[in-house]
Amino acid sequence: MEEKKTSLIYRIIRWLVWLFSPNLTLVGEEKLPDGPCVIIGNHSQMAGPIAGELYFPGNRYIWCAGEMMNRKEVAEYAFTDFWSFKPKWTHPFFRLLSHLIVPLSVCVFNNAHTVPVYHDARLITTFRESVALLQKGVRLIIFPEKNQRYNNIVYAFQDKFIDVARFYFKRTGESLPFVPMYIAPRLRKMYLGEPILFDPQAPIDSERERICREAAEQITRIAASLPEHTVVPYRNIPRKDYPKNKPIEVYQK
Repeated sequence: MEEKKTSLIYRIIRWLVWLFSPNLTLVGEEKLPDGPCVIIGNHSQMAGPIAGELYFPGNRYIWCAGEMMNRKEVAEYAFTDFWSFKPKWTHPFFRLLSHLIVPLSVCVFNNAHTVPVYHDARLITTFRESVALLQKGVRLIIFPEKNQRYNNIVYAFQDKFIDVARFYFKRTGESLPFVPMYIAPRLRKMYLGEPILFDPQAPIDSERERICREAAEQITRIAASLPEHTVVPYRNIPRKDYPKNKPIEVYQK
C-alpha cells in the first residue's frame, strides 16, 4: 500500500509533535492478527490519536471526527467536545481558542492517516471507506469512548463502530477481529489485549454489546495489572482529578 502523501506544513507539525511528545512503545504486538483488524483503544485525550499516528506499527488508519476535518465545523465541535466541561468563566477563552485552531485542525486531520467519522447520513461513507482500507490489509484504530463513565479506567463506548465488521463480512465473507488496546501515557506504553472475533451469525445488537463489554473489560484488566500509575481520562478534566489504576479485585466486586 502506498504511503499517504502529505503537505510540508503537516510534516513539520508531525515532527514537532514527535519531538515534544512521549514516545510510546507497543507491548503485545504478537497478538495482532496477520490480516486486517480493528484496534479499540482508550482515547486518553490526545495521547491516543498521537500514539496511533506516530507509534503504531504497519499500515493503520484512525477514525477521526469528521467535524475536525471540516473548516466550517471545527470551532463548534472542538468547544463542545473538548472544553465545554471547563468552568464557565473560562468559556470565552476556549471559544476563542476553538476558532484559532481551525487551520491547524484542518491541516493535521486531513493529512494524517484518518478516516472521517460522522453521526448522520454520511456515516455510510465512513463504513465504505473503512471496509475499502481493511480489504487492503490496513488496521483501523478506533477510540470509541463517550461522555459516560464506565469505571476509572475507561468511559463507556459508543457501539455503532462495531457495524464495520458487518459491512466487512458482507463484502468479504470473513469475520473481523477487534483488538483491545490500553494506552498508558504515564508509563509510555500501549498494551494490546486478546483479539475478539465478530460473529456474523449473531444479532448485531448483541454483538455490539458483547464486543464493547469484552473490550472494556480487557482494557480494565490490563490497566489493573500494571504498576500504580495515573490514568489519563477521556474527558479533559483538571489534572488533579486524574484517577489512579486500582487492583483488579476492585473491579470484580
